[in-house]
Amino acid sequence: MAIDSPFPLPRIGAMAMVVATCLVATPGRGQPAVADGAAVFTIADGGISLEAPTGWQRVQPKSGIVETEFAIPSDGAAADGSPLPAGRMTVMGAGGSVDANIERWYGQFAQPDGGSTKDKASVKKLKVAGRDVTIVDVSGTYKDSPGGPFAGGKTIDRPGYRMLAAIVEGPDGNYFLKFYGPAATVEKHAAGFRTMVEGMVPAAK
Repeated sequence: MAIDSPFPLPRIGAMAMVVATCLVATPGRGQPAVADGAAVFTIADGGISLEAPTGWQRVQPKSGIVETEFAIPSDGAAADGSPLPAGRMTVMGAGGSVDANIERWYGQFAQPDGGSTKDKASVKKLKVAGRDVTIVDVSGTYKDSPGGPFAGGKTIDRPGYRMLAAIVEGPDGNYFLKFYGPAATVEKHAAGFRTMVEGMVPAAK
């Protein structure tokens, strides 16, 4: 039976041991930073290297199924004058086809006019570092799950959100980089996200 989750389905194995204990808080808040200079990280079992944009803060992942996480500085304020929450980027390896995960992401967003999220999203395919990469750009009211994808808790609607996500394919499985937050924050850092993804290289041995 398929699981409707804000994350791609995790691989079965040691990672499954930590799923039951994962906790997810409001994106970008209350997480301890990782050591300075930790902008460079790897995916694909260390085979591919990427460098996060300047100003992104690497933090301890909020969920056990997330391998690497960054908090992204917010931009602007909410209608009531309160600061917008920071953006969040999660990195993880997971199962499921590219199309199935994209459809799952569409399902996490609702449109104010009741229209189709899929019709308003954009999908771009490219080849980077010998890997097929799919970049998805989707906006709307985000159905956030603060308790985590497997906690069974209620979702919180977050209007005016946007998500940029990249699926990196490979013989060892797919890897997912998911950057989401208030639309103004994502817009400010969209070019940096794309540069990070399009600039990934095979890691030095």
